[in-house]
This record gives sequence, structure tokens and C-alpha cells, in this order.
Amino acid sequence: MPDQSPSPLVEEQPDSAGMTPDELAEAKRYGRLELICSLADKAIDIAYLVVAAFLLARPVDSWLNGFSLPQRNASIRLMLLFLILTAGHIAVSFALSFYSGHVLEHRFSLSTQTFAAWLWRYAKRNLLGIALGTALMLGLFWLIWTTGPIWWLVAAGAFFLVSVLLGQLAPVLILPLFYKIEKLDAPELTGRIASLAAGTGLSIEGVYRLNLSQETVKANAMLAGLGRTRRVLLGDTLLKGFSPEEIEVIFAHEIGHHVFHHIRKMIAAGIFYSAAGFFLCDRILAAWAAGGRTPLDYSQLPVYTLPLIMLILTLFAMLLEPLQNIISRHYERQSDRYAIERTGNKDAYISAFRKLAKLNKDDPHPHPLEVFLFHSHPPIAERLALAEKTH
Repeated sequence: MPDQSPSPLVEEQPDSAGMTPDELAEAKRYGRLELICSLADKAIDIAYLVVAAFLLARPVDSWLNGFSLPQRNASIRLMLLFLILTAGHIAVSFALSFYSGHVLEHRFSLSTQTFAAWLWRYAKRNLLGIALGTALMLGLFWLIWTTGPIWWLVAAGAFFLVSVLLGQLAPVLILPLFYKIEKLDAPELTGRIASLAAGTGLSIEGVYRLNLSQETVKANAMLAGLGRTRRVLLGDTLLKGFSPEEIEVIFAHEIGHHVFHHIRKMIAAGIFYSAAGFFLCDRILAAWAAGGRTPLDYSQLPVYTLPLIMLILTLFAMLLEPLQNIISRHYERQSDRYAIERTGNKDAYISAFRKLAKLNKDDPHPHPLEVFLFHSHPPIAERLALAEKTH
């Protein structure tokens, strides 16, 4: 794309984030196609689980029950059914995954991956999902079989413990499976980060470089981990294209999440959400059993109810997503204000988020309905407007 100075029209538009007309148009095209892919993905998920729950589950479970399996027959069948269903889902969604994760990103010059690299990462992500999903489903059914009518409450507590454990392990065991991570050797920048964290009660194990450039030109930074594994991860794309002042204000935003206890609040809310979702599952399973004119025997809950439970939880999560996004956007605004006030550098904040919008081809002003339904962060235009008003 030829280099082009912003026209007077762009300068007058508060939603352009400093983009040229061509850049703005491209960001909007990319955003529309991303949205279409996201909606298609959700539709595939629901359609597949409906078919699995009402057409495939019983025949497949009966077929598995015909084999000579070891003791704990139900657990073995549950694991095999989950693996079969997951393999089927991967098969029906592969084309969309390939288009949205590889073709679309290359079309807009955002990806640096070869097809082989994308396929290997896709395989690793699915293998990790299969391993975690199998363990979680086995654990969930074990709780149902052993704790009976209060399983949904016990499962919510177990979900909390798993969330905390995964939060601790993510930066040290999970992320390194996908990215090269190394300690950052930049005394000036690490000193700035240490100064920002001082007095906030935030304990950081270290500052690390995250090799994002092996797959994308997009920039990102995060505060990952819990307790002794909490660390700062800065994408190498961010380190290369952003000034120390801009990185400082981006990290100050992450500190804001700590200062306002957003992580604790999200974990606490997660307990409530999971309890509500599991309780909904319990009521639907009880109604399903009543349809057969028999009370639900939790200790004998059939294995073939697995995709029905997955469908209920998926639909519940989709319905809950707008509410979660409203809360998340509120947290992001709080952290934005904190970053500007903490650093006292509004100009660095504005320039950093303009760069992020251009690099990531982020539509500065998406449709309000799209924001309401799907966006966990405020639009870039709104964040820049907030910065302009902050003193």
C-alpha cells in the first residue's frame, strides 16, 4: 500500500485513529470478515453439538458399549466418545479455521507463518485442547456420578480451582509450547516497569520477550500468571515498533487491572457464572429424565448425555458473553484512565494506541451492536476520546 499522508477529512474524524482513508477502509474490511468468521464459527459449534446431542451420541455410545472394555466401562466410553466428537468437530470446522487463521491473515498482510507452521500450531492447540477437555469432562462426570444433586455446586468450586491452577501454569508451561519466551535484557525498560509497579503491591517475577513475530506482525503485551509465576510478557513486535514511553503506558494499563483487583473480581464472577451454568445443566438433565417418566439417577447418568451438556454450556456461554463484555469494557476503561494518570503521559498513550490500531488493522469505530455482543475491549476511537478528555 503506498504511503499516504492523512487527508483533512481523516483529521476531522475522531474515529479514524490517525489512519489514512485506505488504512481505515482496509481495517473495516478486515473487521467485517473477522466478524463473519466468528459468527460462522459459533453457528458451526451449535449445529454440530445439536447433531451430536440428538442424533449421534446414543448410536456411538451403543457402538462403543459393544466392545470388550476394561472395568470402569462408563469412564472409558466417556473418554472415547469425547475424542470421537472432538475429532468430528475439528473435521467440520477445519476449512473455516484455515481460512480465518491463515488465509485471512495473509490476505491482510498480518501473518508471517508458512502453511506448515500454521498447521503445526493448529495441531498443537487442538492436542492441548483434547488433553484438557478429556480431563475436564471425566472430572465433571465423576462429580455427577459421585455427588448427586449437589454436583453443580461442587463442580463450580472445582472449576475455580482449575482456573487458578491454569492461571499459574499458563506462562511457564502452556505459552512456551507456542512461543519462544526469553528474559528481556533491557535495563532501562525493566527499570521503568519496576518503577510503575512500585507501591501497587504488584509482585513481578520478571520481564520477558514474547516472540510474536514468528507468526504475526501484530503487537501485544500482557501481565500473565498468578502468584510466583506472574510476569510481564512483551511481544517482540511491540519492542521493535514502540518507544519506551509508549511501552510504559501500555504496561501501566496492565498494572491498572491489578490495582482495581480486576483479576480477583473476574475469578469471583467466574465461580458465579459456572455455578449458574452447571445448575442450568442440572435442571435440563432433570427435565430430560422426567420426560422418560423416571427421576434422574445421577449415579447412572448416561455417557451419551455428554454432547447435550456441552451444548447447554456452549449456549449459556454465548448468551452470557454480552454481559461479560460490558463488565470487561468497564474494567478496560478504568485501566486506561489509570495508565494515563499514573504515567502523566497522555501523548504516549494516544500514539501507542494509534500504532496498535494500524498494526493490528483494528477498526476504530465498529458497529455498536457488534461491540455490545462480541467486544471485550472498547473500540480504539472510544479509548482515544477518553484519553483526550483525561487531564
